[in-house]
Amino acid sequence: MRKGELTRAAILEVALNLASRDGLEGLTIGLLADKMNMSKSGVFAHFGSREDLQSEVLKLYHSNFEREVFFPSIKEARGLPRLQAMYARWIKRVTVEIASGCIYISGAVEYDDRPGPIREELAGMVRAWQEALLRCVQQTIACGDFKPDTDPHQVVFEMYGLILALHHDARFLRMPGSVNRAQAGFDRLIDCYQAEASSVPDTEAPAMNTI
Repeated sequence: MRKGELTRAAILEVALNLASRDGLEGLTIGLLADKMNMSKSGVFAHFGSREDLQSEVLKLYHSNFEREVFFPSIKEARGLPRLQAMYARWIKRVTVEIASGCIYISGAVEYDDRPGPIREELAGMVRAWQEALLRCVQQTIACGDFKPDTDPHQVVFEMYGLILALHHDARFLRMPGSVNRAQAGFDRLIDCYQAEASSVPDTEAPAMNTI
């Protein structure tokens, strides 16, 4: 990477930390310049506008999420092992974000009634993750790990609800044991939908270019 690219990457990392703490709307060129010991014009040279900066921060967060949660999980066998891996890595990431904050969740609060390109970009990323979970649940049904009459949309809804409850109780209420409760809830969910495992082989790689 050239010097300019390295500087831009460093700015984005600091911006991501600030946005995780203060929200995307709390992210300004001036604040970032102070944190980087740079001039406003120096930071502005790397990003055309505050909105461009927010968009790039979102992309970096999404890329980190893919790298830590999605891509390692799809290496697991199709069906229940892959779904369990997704949830386990998702919980692991949330436990880190208890201290730093989750942009998917805080962003939903910031932009639920704020129209514009940042809201659309953020909503698209969250939908992409939910769709990846949905495909994984559908594969779990097709493999025979879940009962054939399982509603995949309901499973994803319940999984997402557990993560939201974990983030709320652990980060906002500081309740001990929240991680264990989130895992116990997922185990109960699996027990509810699980069926006898089938002999369908895991021969086809998932067609997922993005989450």
